[in-house]
Amino acid sequence: MGADLRASVEGFLEHLRSVRDAPPNTVRAYGADLNDFVAYLALQARSLPAAERIDRLALRGYLAALHQRALSRQTVARHLSALRTFFRWLLREGRIAADPTEGLSSPRRERKLPRHLDVDEAAAVVEAPDPGTPLGLRDRAVLETLYATGCRVAELTGMDLQDVSFREGLVRVLGKGRKERIVPLGSKAIAALRAYLEIRARLRPARAARQATDRQDTAALFVNARGRRLTTRSVRRILASALEAAATERTISPHGLRHSFATHLLNAGADLRAIQELLGHASLGTTQRYTHLSLEHIMQTYRTAHPRARRRKAGGKG
Repeated sequence: MGADLRASVEGFLEHLRSVRDAPPNTVRAYGADLNDFVAYLALQARSLPAAERIDRLALRGYLAALHQRALSRQTVARHLSALRTFFRWLLREGRIAADPTEGLSSPRRERKLPRHLDVDEAAAVVEAPDPGTPLGLRDRAVLETLYATGCRVAELTGMDLQDVSFREGLVRVLGKGRKERIVPLGSKAIAALRAYLEIRARLRPARAARQATDRQDTAALFVNARGRRLTTRSVRRILASALEAAATERTISPHGLRHSFATHLLNAGADLRAIQELLGHASLGTTQRYTHLSLEHIMQTYRTAHPRARRRKAGGKG
């Protein structure tokens, strides 16, 4: 019985990989959440139940256990979302007769304002790498491209040389679900990329160049000192070093530059649907999170522009 549930989980993860072509990070996240559920069930009984024997009561017990672990509501909601997707797949495959997650309500998610930089801070961070060194030129190009396009860090590391069109000032981005979008680069990012590409070959010594026979590496836009495609972890280190060099008071992840990109466009009056296209969001609702970031800007504009909201001058008449 236990092997049956574990096999069902593995079958679902293989479905994500081969049929839905889900990104590796997505498959790992689903696997971690579902295996956590399997581990919980294993502690409750001598043997794991088959998938069709799992009922709503067992799921509620698991959600209660997650709450007892002091996990955030967002994390609990993510676990429940993984279970919903898993059991719906089992139902479609005919492996269970009913979906035990039906009727279970998700905890209300906490609305946290994502960390982001203001315009001056963003400029200081992307200009922090030393342009006098090959790695500095690469790091500047990495940060300028992240901020100019608002792309995800995995999208940036997946970019190839052929994806950049300097003539048109555009870059091809391959997003979630392998959906393609074309995003403008901007003059600063174009200049940084040109400077980096002039010295790109110097980032890998001759010996490393001979060893770097993988076409994926030779085609990569951003490479490390060994000529290999830059990893997401390396991009995080590059940003951390730039934040330290710029002496900013805020600490953000590469995703924080994505939030900064969207917030700055919104504050400058960009249309929300245009920002949706640039970010590669499937739903406008996802993009609307950024409207919360601009509330202060909106209120300031309202107080300045609306005739009944302007502050009276001292001694003046209303």
